[in-house]
Amino acid sequence: MPVLDRRYDIDWMRVIAIALLLIYHIAIGFQPWGMMIGFITNEKSWDALWIPMSMMNVWRIPLLFYVSGMGVYFAMRNRSWKQLLLERAKRILLPFLFGMLLIVPLHLYIWQRYYHFDIAYLPGPGHLWFLGNLFVYVIVFAPIFFYLKRQEHSRLVNSMKKIISSPQGILLVMSVFIAEVLLIDPMPFELYAMTWHGFVLGMLAFFFGFCFVLCGATFWHMILRWRWLFLAFAVTFFIIRITYFQSSAPTYMLSIESNSWIISFFAFAYKYFNYPSNLLRYLSRAAYPFYILHMIFLYLGSYFIFPLDIDVRIQFVLVLLATITGCFLTYEFFIRRIAFIRLLFGLK
Repeated sequence: MPVLDRRYDIDWMRVIAIALLLIYHIAIGFQPWGMMIGFITNEKSWDALWIPMSMMNVWRIPLLFYVSGMGVYFAMRNRSWKQLLLERAKRILLPFLFGMLLIVPLHLYIWQRYYHFDIAYLPGPGHLWFLGNLFVYVIVFAPIFFYLKRQEHSRLVNSMKKIISSPQGILLVMSVFIAEVLLIDPMPFELYAMTWHGFVLGMLAFFFGFCFVLCGATFWHMILRWRWLFLAFAVTFFIIRITYFQSSAPTYMLSIESNSWIISFFAFAYKYFNYPSNLLRYLSRAAYPFYILHMIFLYLGSYFIFPLDIDVRIQFVLVLLATITGCFLTYEFFIRRIAFIRLLFGLK
């Protein structure tokens, strides 16, 4: 496989990860516990959705942190540490603050209207908590990342590359994540937002995402060679979880399953998605604004569609279409075309 200056597979992984997050958030509205975590919830549940949701839930958020760490490697190539922090502040911190003050209160306003609660202005991180974590990680790891980048051919870094770029190295990486859940003991594992578990797990994924790209082609060829084994581990652990443990699987098992899904996903993306396209060029720019915006249109769609007396599966499709359409129209006709709005959504 040719070595490319730009890793298109990483761009695709970012787009797919955000798409999975959007679909997962829509599916929450069809679960009976959705209102408990601040979602507009349909009176008619779709219980069968929980199987794919449960499969995704242990790896969809860690995947985003891994990919974000990979992105920092490429952002560092032509920047000093000051330039990196300034660029990340514009791309991450500014949209985070803007979202806390406007985007999150707006979709919570819709939520309050739907349930006939007293209307109040409720600023906060909401679904954008991920961005707050990311900016902290950039500040914490910038000195380490620049050191590793400058010493890329030193004995220390070469030894690190050699270790990580082996199947035994992947087991070592997984053991670090297992240690995290054993020490923090999260309940449940999938509660990432604004928890110590989510913060430390995200920090580890961010760090190792950077390291995976730093290791170069040797690492990617290794996981490509073993991709079916990683996938088999992921599927096996998932089947054991839903058939035997159900909602009470040990956290160390969930950690192994999570990383098995992610590593196999990396390998298949590296094999099949490492190519440019006009579609990727558009989606890679639109994905970030979609992530920031999607809760507004998800709640608007739920507000109008959930009261309709139609099949629950049709409701799901309609809410999905409403969310995508609202995000697309806002991005295409406002965000993309107005310079100061582009800035608020992390675009150049």
